[in-house]
Amino acid sequence: MNIASLFVSIPVASFRAPFAREYFETLPCPPPSTVFGMLLSMVGEPDRLAHEGAEIALALVSRPEKSVVLRTLWRVKDRKQQPGSGNNRTPGFQELLTGVNLFVWVRSGENERSSASLADRVQKALSSPVTVNRFGGLSLGESSHLVDEVRPIRSDDPKKGWALVADPRGSLSMPIWPDHVGSASTRWASYFLREENFDGFPSEQAWTVVSRRA
Repeated sequence: MNIASLFVSIPVASFRAPFAREYFETLPCPPPSTVFGMLLSMVGEPDRLAHEGAEIALALVSRPEKSVVLRTLWRVKDRKQQPGSGNNRTPGFQELLTGVNLFVWVRSGENERSSASLADRVQKALSSPVTVNRFGGLSLGESSHLVDEVRPIRSDDPKKGWALVADPRGSLSMPIWPDHVGSASTRWASYFLREENFDGFPSEQAWTVVSRRA
Protein backbone atom coordinates (compact mmCIF):
# COMPACT_ATOMS: atom_id res chain seq x y z
CA MET A 1 0.00 0.00 0.00
CA ASN A 2 1.34 3.39 -1.01
CA ILE A 3 1.70 5.89 1.86
CA ALA A 4 2.66 9.56 1.51
CA SER A 5 4.44 11.02 4.54
CA LEU A 6 4.51 14.80 4.97
CA PHE A 7 5.92 17.42 7.28
CA VAL A 8 3.64 20.49 7.40
CA SER A 9 4.47 23.79 9.12
CA ILE A 10 1.96 26.60 9.76
CA PRO A 11 3.20 29.78 11.51
CA VAL A 12 -0.26 30.91 12.69
CA ALA A 13 -3.48 28.89 12.72
CA SER A 14 -6.81 28.44 14.47
CA PHE A 15 -8.95 25.32 14.36
CA ARG A 16 -12.29 26.44 15.69
CA ALA A 17 -13.82 24.18 18.32
CA PRO A 18 -17.29 22.85 17.46
CA PHE A 19 -20.14 25.23 18.31
CA ALA A 20 -17.82 27.98 19.63
CA ARG A 21 -19.59 31.32 19.21
CA GLU A 22 -18.66 34.58 20.97
CA TYR A 23 -15.31 33.18 22.12
CA PHE A 24 -13.67 31.17 19.34
CA GLU A 25 -11.71 28.45 21.09
CA THR A 26 -9.21 26.50 19.04
CA LEU A 27 -8.63 22.78 18.96
CA PRO A 28 -5.00 21.79 19.66
CA CYS A 29 -4.58 20.39 16.15
CA PRO A 30 -6.54 20.36 12.88
CA PRO A 31 -9.44 17.91 12.46
CA PRO A 32 -9.11 15.15 9.84
CA SER A 33 -11.57 16.99 7.56
CA THR A 34 -9.39 20.12 7.60
CA VAL A 35 -6.25 18.17 6.70
CA PHE A 36 -8.17 16.39 3.95
CA GLY A 37 -9.22 19.75 2.51
CA MET A 38 -5.63 21.00 2.56
CA LEU A 39 -4.45 17.90 0.70
CA LEU A 40 -7.16 18.31 -1.95
CA SER A 41 -6.08 21.93 -2.43
CA MET A 42 -2.46 20.87 -2.63
CA VAL A 43 -3.11 18.49 -5.55
CA GLY A 44 -5.61 20.84 -7.24
CA GLU A 45 -8.70 18.68 -6.73
CA PRO A 46 -11.95 20.71 -6.40
CA ASP A 47 -14.22 17.67 -5.95
CA ARG A 48 -13.84 16.14 -2.49
CA LEU A 49 -15.89 13.11 -3.58
CA ALA A 50 -13.05 12.10 -5.90
CA HIS A 51 -11.01 10.91 -2.92
CA GLU A 52 -13.74 10.03 -0.44
CA GLY A 53 -12.50 6.97 1.41
CA ALA A 54 -8.86 8.05 1.55
CA GLU A 55 -7.19 7.34 4.89
CA ILE A 56 -5.18 9.93 6.78
CA ALA A 57 -3.29 10.15 10.06
CA LEU A 58 -1.71 13.15 11.73
CA ALA A 59 0.45 14.01 14.69
CA LEU A 60 1.72 17.16 16.35
CA VAL A 61 5.50 17.29 16.51
CA SER A 62 5.57 20.66 18.29
CA ARG A 63 3.71 22.24 21.19
CA PRO A 64 2.19 25.39 19.67
CA GLU A 65 1.89 28.54 21.75
CA LYS A 66 -1.64 29.82 22.32
CA SER A 67 -2.70 33.47 22.27
CA VAL A 68 -5.97 35.42 22.06
CA VAL A 69 -6.80 38.23 19.63
CA LEU A 70 -9.75 40.60 19.34
CA ARG A 71 -11.18 40.66 15.83
CA THR A 72 -14.28 41.77 13.95
CA LEU A 73 -16.72 38.93 13.28
CA TRP A 74 -19.39 38.94 10.62
CA ARG A 75 -22.91 37.76 11.40
CA VAL A 76 -26.46 38.15 10.03
CA LYS A 77 -28.61 40.27 12.33
CA ASP A 78 -30.20 42.75 9.92
CA ARG A 79 -30.97 41.67 6.35
CA LYS A 80 -31.49 45.29 5.33
CA GLN A 81 -27.84 46.13 6.01
CA GLN A 82 -24.81 45.12 4.00
CA PRO A 83 -22.71 42.14 5.17
CA GLY A 84 -20.13 43.22 7.72
CA SER A 85 -21.75 46.59 8.44
CA GLY A 86 -23.88 47.93 11.29
CA ASN A 87 -25.41 45.17 13.41
CA ASN A 88 -23.99 42.57 11.03
CA ARG A 89 -20.58 42.81 12.66
CA THR A 90 -19.45 42.43 16.24
CA PRO A 91 -16.18 42.21 18.17
CA GLY A 92 -15.14 38.76 19.26
CA PHE A 93 -12.18 36.92 20.76
CA GLN A 94 -10.33 34.19 18.90
CA GLU A 95 -7.62 31.82 20.09
CA LEU A 96 -4.61 31.42 17.82
CA LEU A 97 -1.86 28.81 17.70
CA THR A 98 1.66 29.78 16.65
CA GLY A 99 4.35 27.36 15.56
CA VAL A 100 2.20 24.42 14.42
CA ASN A 101 4.32 21.54 13.08
CA LEU A 102 2.61 18.37 11.93
CA PHE A 103 3.31 14.98 10.46
CA VAL A 104 0.60 13.96 8.00
CA TRP A 105 0.31 10.51 6.44
CA VAL A 106 -2.01 9.59 3.57
CA ARG A 107 -2.71 6.12 2.25
CA SER A 108 -5.05 4.84 -0.43
CA GLY A 109 -8.51 3.76 0.70
CA GLU A 110 -10.45 0.75 -0.49
CA ASN A 111 -13.37 2.88 -1.70
CA GLU A 112 -11.57 5.76 -3.41
CA ARG A 113 -13.22 6.16 -6.80
CA SER A 114 -10.36 8.03 -8.49
CA SER A 115 -7.97 6.00 -10.64
CA ALA A 116 -5.03 7.75 -8.96
CA SER A 117 -5.24 7.71 -5.16
CA LEU A 118 -4.84 10.85 -3.09
CA ALA A 119 -1.60 9.42 -1.70
CA ASP A 120 -0.25 9.01 -5.25
CA ARG A 121 -1.25 12.55 -6.19
CA VAL A 122 0.29 14.03 -3.05
CA GLN A 123 3.59 12.30 -3.76
CA LYS A 124 3.53 13.52 -7.35
CA ALA A 125 2.78 17.08 -6.22
CA LEU A 126 5.84 16.97 -3.96
CA SER A 127 8.18 15.46 -6.54
CA SER A 128 6.90 17.43 -9.55
CA PRO A 129 4.90 20.52 -8.45
CA VAL A 130 4.92 21.94 -11.99
CA THR A 131 2.42 19.22 -12.99
CA VAL A 132 -0.22 20.45 -10.51
CA ASN A 133 -2.94 22.80 -11.78
CA ARG A 134 -4.26 24.69 -8.76
CA PHE A 135 -5.04 28.22 -7.59
CA GLY A 136 -4.72 30.31 -4.42
CA GLY A 137 -2.46 29.97 -1.43
CA LEU A 138 -2.21 26.68 0.44
CA SER A 139 -3.82 27.11 3.85
CA LEU A 140 -4.80 24.94 6.79
CA GLY A 141 -7.98 26.15 8.45
CA GLU A 142 -8.85 29.75 7.60
CA SER A 143 -7.78 30.98 4.18
CA SER A 144 -5.44 33.54 5.78
CA HIS A 145 -3.60 30.85 7.77
CA LEU A 146 -1.11 29.88 5.10
CA VAL A 147 1.13 26.83 5.13
CA ASP A 148 4.79 27.83 5.34
CA GLU A 149 6.35 24.49 4.45
CA VAL A 150 5.18 21.14 3.16
CA ARG A 151 7.70 18.44 2.26
CA PRO A 152 8.42 14.74 2.73
CA ILE A 153 9.36 13.66 6.25
CA ARG A 154 13.15 13.53 6.63
CA SER A 155 15.40 11.35 8.76
CA ASP A 156 16.39 14.32 10.94
CA ASP A 157 12.77 15.23 11.79
CA PRO A 158 11.44 14.51 15.31
CA LYS A 159 10.96 10.84 16.16
CA LYS A 160 8.34 11.51 18.81
CA GLY A 161 5.05 13.41 18.80
CA TRP A 162 1.38 13.35 19.73
CA ALA A 163 -0.78 11.33 17.36
CA LEU A 164 -4.49 12.05 16.95
CA VAL A 165 -6.21 8.81 17.94
CA ALA A 166 -9.93 8.04 17.67
CA ASP A 167 -11.58 6.97 20.93
CA PRO A 168 -15.27 7.22 21.96
CA ARG A 169 -14.05 8.52 25.33
CA GLY A 170 -11.82 11.18 23.79
CA SER A 171 -12.30 14.81 24.78
CA LEU A 172 -11.76 16.25 21.29
CA SER A 173 -14.88 16.26 19.10
CA MET A 174 -13.85 16.72 15.47
CA PRO A 175 -15.50 16.57 12.05
CA ILE A 176 -14.47 13.85 9.62
CA TRP A 177 -16.82 14.87 6.81
CA PRO A 178 -18.50 18.30 7.14
CA ASP A 179 -21.90 19.21 5.77
CA HIS A 180 -21.30 22.62 4.18
CA VAL A 181 -25.04 23.32 3.85
CA GLY A 182 -26.08 23.48 7.50
CA SER A 183 -24.51 20.81 9.68
CA ALA A 184 -27.11 18.05 9.96
CA SER A 185 -25.11 15.55 7.90
CA THR A 186 -21.68 16.32 9.35
CA ARG A 187 -19.92 13.15 10.48
CA TRP A 188 -18.18 13.52 13.84
CA ALA A 189 -15.75 11.44 15.88
CA SER A 190 -14.08 11.73 19.28
CA TYR A 191 -10.29 11.83 19.56
CA PHE A 192 -7.44 12.39 21.96
CA LEU A 193 -3.74 13.14 21.50
CA ARG A 194 -1.45 10.26 22.45
CA GLU A 195 2.31 10.46 22.66
CA GLU A 196 3.96 8.04 20.25
CA ASN A 197 7.34 7.16 18.85
CA PHE A 198 7.27 7.16 15.06
CA ASP A 199 9.20 4.39 13.38
CA GLY A 200 8.15 5.13 9.84
CA PHE A 201 4.38 5.27 10.29
CA PRO A 202 1.90 5.87 13.14
CA SER A 203 -0.02 3.12 14.90
CA GLU A 204 -3.10 1.71 13.20
CA GLN A 205 -5.39 3.44 15.73
CA ALA A 206 -4.28 6.82 14.38
CA TRP A 207 -5.76 6.29 10.91
CA THR A 208 -9.10 7.84 9.90
CA VAL A 209 -11.16 6.96 6.84
CA VAL A 210 -12.43 10.25 5.41
CA SER A 211 -15.95 9.37 4.34
CA ARG A 212 -19.58 10.40 4.70
CA ARG A 213 -20.37 7.06 6.30
CA ALA A 214 -18.71 5.09 9.06
